[in-house]
Amino acid sequence: MNNLKDNLKKIFSSKEINSRVMSLGQRLSEDFEGKNPIFIGVLNGSFMFMADLMKSISITCEVDFIKLHSYKGTKSTGEIKLLKETSIDLKHRNIVIVEDIIDTGMTVKHLINLLQNSNPKSISVATLLFKSGLTDLNFNIDYIGFEITKEFVVGYGLDYNQKFRNLNSIYLLQDENTN
Repeated sequence: MNNLKDNLKKIFSSKEINSRVMSLGQRLSEDFEGKNPIFIGVLNGSFMFMADLMKSISITCEVDFIKLHSYKGTKSTGEIKLLKETSIDLKHRNIVIVEDIIDTGMTVKHLINLLQNSNPKSISVATLLFKSGLTDLNFNIDYIGFEITKEFVVGYGLDYNQKFRNLNSIYLLQDENTN
């Protein structure tokens, strides 16, 4: 197999990402002032976005993580598995789901349904990347970093078979025939 790094084309630099994340953090801080929200990061992909987003949040808040799995290589398996649950009581709380990317929307829809069972006060969704036009969502995405096309991307927490999460920019994986 050739070197996968040769197939990467930068689409968002670390500077562009940092600027957008700071802007989202300011908006979230304004919208949730005095509400002590719980930010729930969806592992593994959201960890870099979540860390930087939390640094830009200026209000009192709490952080937790949940882990779901639905991808193999560049394709969704269509099956969503819960691998780690939240550890905070969510009843009557304002929840902000923090995702790395929303494409089909299946994972977030599944997560919203799961979290609604905890009787929260509200559920909002923040995502770094949104693949617009791929699906008809039946939920709102309240905070979007960047809209992208359908191509497969890696870096800044996003992976291809657990690789490339460590890159500080976001790249298009140009050769998807790497399964």
